[in-house]
Amino acid sequence: MNNIPVEKNKEYIVDIIDNGYEGEGIAKIDNYTIFIPGAIKGEKVKILIVKVNSSHSFGKIIDIIEKSNSRVESDCNTYKRCGGCNLRHMKYEDTLELKRKNVQNLIDKTLKQKVKVKATIGMEKPFFYRNKAQYPVGYNRNGDIATGVYAERSHEIIELTSCTIQMPISEQIAKFIITFMKENKISAYDEKTGKGAIRHIVIKVGLRTNEVMCILVTNERKIPNEDKLIESLKSKFSNIKTIVKNINQKNTNVIMGNENVILYGNGYIQDKLGDFIFNISPLSFYQINPIQTEKLYNFAINKANLTKEDTVLDLYCGIGTIGTFASPYVRQVYGIEIVEQAIEDAKRNAELNKIDNMKFYCGDVEQVLDKVLSKEATMPNVVFVDPPRRGLDKHTIDNIIGLKPERFIYISCNPATLVRDLKEFEKLYEIKEIQTVDMFPFTSHVECVSVLQLKQ
Repeated sequence: MNNIPVEKNKEYIVDIIDNGYEGEGIAKIDNYTIFIPGAIKGEKVKILIVKVNSSHSFGKIIDIIEKSNSRVESDCNTYKRCGGCNLRHMKYEDTLELKRKNVQNLIDKTLKQKVKVKATIGMEKPFFYRNKAQYPVGYNRNGDIATGVYAERSHEIIELTSCTIQMPISEQIAKFIITFMKENKISAYDEKTGKGAIRHIVIKVGLRTNEVMCILVTNERKIPNEDKLIESLKSKFSNIKTIVKNINQKNTNVIMGNENVILYGNGYIQDKLGDFIFNISPLSFYQINPIQTEKLYNFAINKANLTKEDTVLDLYCGIGTIGTFASPYVRQVYGIEIVEQAIEDAKRNAELNKIDNMKFYCGDVEQVLDKVLSKEATMPNVVFVDPPRRGLDKHTIDNIIGLKPERFIYISCNPATLVRDLKEFEKLYEIKEIQTVDMFPFTSHVECVSVLQLKQ
């Protein structure tokens, strides 16, 4: 590791020349790159080098010598340790431009087509927007039962103070359960021993309906004082419509197990998105920020220029949200999703909204798509995809290219895999526009809607 101009545990003064994809500051010494979380382009900072690699190193800020105009004091007590948000030190409108610019950089590097990314659609009030909270339950340093969030890159629990991105009711319920556990001798799960009753508290909230689902993720089939806990929660929080025990006895980082036992209510809550009502169950995916989801879907539907002649294919459809939004404008929608529970919910949601032109198939998109195309008489001419972070697999890309839909809308939560996939499509398709949407304010996450049209 010769020729590296920095040493671990030494201090340096550097100029921040850019920000990276996670929002981290980038500095160079003799053309050698240093990444500094929390630093902003244009700042001069004193840093301590904490990790050195042959190609780059990581530093942490000791002192900010010259501040950026974008810098604001963080409004959160645990911001530096939590890792839930990583851009709370920046003005909100500047975080929106940072996200747009990061996507633009990836496109400029990777695609042949010159596409200008549109200004990020932000939130009017970028606070208390998460309708789902997942709180780990464990023991703090003093051996007391605690809940909150994991400290960044560790499993140490930082206890709940007021979080500015979760809905306040989630926090109130979690704190109430912790107090109840202490008073009623209910143990918390201990990762080291694999023993203890409660592992996680998961809260889902219907933003428009105020309905609340409380999920207790347990390591034991029977929680001590279970009935008393249910009665206490019901009397304290009238918005709780259902309480579910999710049993997860595996030694794993995955939060939820596959088995749900309904302790109260009917096992799901409802929320309204646009003009539609959706049932949300414990294991089904529902967008975390409904306010921005409406903007995202309305943009996507609008840009697809749908007509009553169109047949839509909705891949990775979840509980059928985007297909539902499209259904009034088209002849037929086919949805494919691997999570069985989500497909059950999708079918129920279509009934609930009296939609009769949607059909759902359960299975892996890679495998089921072939079956759907051979079985259904009409070939889809519009495709929506909203894949997980890993993007589309080769088989699905080949299938879509083989199908040659006239219009293709790619919704993505990961710009890196989006741009990788768009490279495959740009031979056949013109990329009409790319719109960034801020689904998770004050984090480095950005959602993109890409609008593609088959070349003539």
